[in-house]
Amino acid sequence: MVRHDGRGADKIRKVQIIRNYIKYAEGSCLIEMGNTKVICTASVDENVPPFLKGSGTGWVTAEYGMLPRSCQTRIKRNKDSGRTYEIQRLVGRSLRAVTDMKSMGERSIWIDCDVIQADGGTRTTSITGSFIALADCLAKLKKDGLLGKIPLKDSVAAISAGKVGGNLFLDLSYEEDSQADVDMNIVMTGSGEFIEIQGTAERKIFNKDEMDALLVLATKGISDLTGIQRALLKGVLE
Repeated sequence: MVRHDGRGADKIRKVQIIRNYIKYAEGSCLIEMGNTKVICTASVDENVPPFLKGSGTGWVTAEYGMLPRSCQTRIKRNKDSGRTYEIQRLVGRSLRAVTDMKSMGERSIWIDCDVIQADGGTRTTSITGSFIALADCLAKLKKDGLLGKIPLKDSVAAISAGKVGGNLFLDLSYEEDSQADVDMNIVMTGSGEFIEIQGTAERKIFNKDEMDALLVLATKGISDLTGIQRALLKGVLE
């Protein structure tokens, strides 16, 4: 099966990331993976949730949304849905996994992921871009003397993989995702450890060998994304 964009089975889409995309946010970027485009911002809030007050520990949380014409047909603005809550919780969990909360001080970082164009992989693209925004935000806090060090233990990126027409593919576009028999979203650290694996049999069940092969594809894709992140943030996290 030939992919509609001519990519090899183990190739990610073209990635473009523009740092400091939003003027007022402490950290931000526009990330494009193929035709999927997401604006990620990181904002500092000198407060924490009630359960952390007095603990000296910080917090990282996220919100996610899609603009009305980010899709082929208009969707309602600020539409609350189970999918929205699931994705923003996933983004938050992924970033907290690589952040040293104790070193943040008693403050929160709010991550906003706004999808301006969707062509598959919006949640994974949001995670990959959000790490760039978070890193720049924390670097600014350090530069301003509010942090002694940048409280990041590792980087984080995410990618999709799936089975389409009997073939295993990395980084599914919407056209592929809509036809997928198996759809997976994988979140990993830059050092190669797993944070979250979401795998679903959409049309057909799958076996362990196929799952393992999809994870191998995802590991390669995330390694590619990690390399892009590190190149962009060279000198920032030192």
